[in-house]
Amino acid sequence: MLKEFRCDLHIHTCLSPCAELDLYPSALVEKARKADLDVIAVCDHNASENVPYVLRCAAGTSLTVLPGMEVTSREEVHVLALFDTLNPLLQFQDDVYAHLSGSNREEVFGCQAIVNDADEVEGFNDRLLIGATDIPLDGLIALIHVHGGLAVASHIDREAFGVLGQLGFIDPSLAFDALEVTFRLGIREARRRYPELAAYAFVTSSDAHFLQDIGRGMTRIRMAAPTAAELKLAFQRRDGREILE
Repeated sequence: MLKEFRCDLHIHTCLSPCAELDLYPSALVEKARKADLDVIAVCDHNASENVPYVLRCAAGTSLTVLPGMEVTSREEVHVLALFDTLNPLLQFQDDVYAHLSGSNREEVFGCQAIVNDADEVEGFNDRLLIGATDIPLDGLIALIHVHGGLAVASHIDREAFGVLGQLGFIDPSLAFDALEVTFRLGIREARRRYPELAAYAFVTSSDAHFLQDIGRGMTRIRMAAPTAAELKLAFQRRDGREILE
C-alpha cells in the first residue's frame, strides 16, 4: 500500500563545520519529530561519523533516518549521496576520504564535532571537510551509484556550490537521480524557472545548518516504504510512486 511521507532529505549535524553545535544527534531527532517529519537524511559535508548516532537516537521511533553525505566534487559542486543502510555509506566514506586533502583549522572554518547518542563528544574530525574532493562530478555520481546510493544535485538554484552556479548547465550525461531546490524557491516555482530540466525529479529540503531550520523545507513523497529504493522509484515516477509537487 502506498503512503505519503513527509521527507527532509538534507540535514546537517554539528560535524559539518558550518553548522551550529546544537545540531547534535539527539536534538536533531527530537526536532525532526516535532516537525512531523517521517523521513530525514543526514548529510554532513564530506563526512558521516555522526550518522550512526542519529540512527541510534531514532531507533524505536516513527522517524526513518537515511544515511547520507553531502560531497563536494572537484568542480566544487555539492551532491547528496543517499543510502538505505549504514554499511554502504561507510564504504563510500573511505573512498571520499581517499580523495579529500587538507586539515581543518577550527578557528577559521569551525568545529567538526563527533557527538554520540548520549550527547557526549567522542572527538573531532580534523580533515578539511569544508573543502572539495578531487573527484570529478561525473566520477562522483558514478561512485555513489557503485555503492548503491542515489545521487541528488544539491540546491541547484544557489550560485554557490550548485551545479548550475558552478557549471552553468546540467550535462544530460550526468546521471543525477534527482535535483534539489531550496525551500525558498520551491518545486512549483523551480518548474517554471527551469523548463529545460522537466525530465528530472525535483525535491526540496531544509539544508538545515541550524536546529530551528529542520523541516522548513520538505518534500511529500508517495511510496510504499521509507527507503532509498522506494525513493528511486518515486524519482522515476514508477509503480505509483511519485513526488507530490
